[in-house]
Amino acid sequence: MPTPFDNTYDLSESQLVDLEKAEEMMLKNDLGNAEQLLLKMLEDDEDCIPVLSNLGHLYGRYLSEFETAIEYYNRVLEIEPDNAWARDSRRRYLRYIE
Repeated sequence: MPTPFDNTYDLSESQLVDLEKAEEMMLKNDLGNAEQLLLKMLEDDEDCIPVLSNLGHLYGRYLSEFETAIEYYNRVLEIEPDNAWARDSRRRYLRYIE
């Protein structure tokens, strides 16, 4: 299935499908299942930047667990130091814990 974007991280078809499912779950406020799915995906690929970013987003925006969100964004930045989205998101949540 062609994607409407560049598959920058060379994700498999199943990863793309699961990421879409997790994002839909977040939008529907099915946060527990979104978290379980993302954590399962992380078990399979612990350095998957889209999964780490989505976990940061889940913990920061939806669960208000800002320290956990920052930890996930830090992991993204360890792998990809120039990731502006992760850097900006981390900065947003740092304000809540400083």
